[in-house]
Amino acid sequence: MKVSHRPAELFAAFDDPDLIAHAGLVPTVRLAERCGLPALVAEKVDLTTAKNGAGTAADAKAMSIVGGMVAGADSIDDLDILRHGGLPRLFGGVRAPSTLGSFLRAFTWGHVRQLESAARAFTCCLAAHTGLIPKRDEVRAPASAWIVRFDHVMP
Repeated sequence: MKVSHRPAELFAAFDDPDLIAHAGLVPTVRLAERCGLPALVAEKVDLTTAKNGAGTAADAKAMSIVGGMVAGADSIDDLDILRHGGLPRLFGGVRAPSTLGSFLRAFTWGHVRQLESAARAFTCCLAAHTGLIPKRDEVRAPASAWIVRFDHVMP
């Protein structure tokens, strides 16, 4: 078997404005919105002292980063994946990679702690919304077993 074309003559492009390469983002972003991730970031992360407006719309910027990471972005430049094909029509408020880079560089240790607080609250909301973590009365374990909770460990 032989390849019928030389590599220099082949080119693949994802340039149709109606194609969605990462359709799984829709339910993921919708779940994050239902569990209050944008509101938690807006409430808990205060970047108003950041230069060049990097701290404005922290909720939209955080959602752009989360969406990009879910789509496979592993660098700031890769966050541009959300602006290809039909994705811009599905999601409003997608920020440019340079804007997201400025946003991330504006974080100090205190801002990271604020974001960690939002993530912790989001994890609790997500667990309650999805029903993946059993409630206290749903746990059946021997008396000697340890039950791990979000806030503490119980014997």
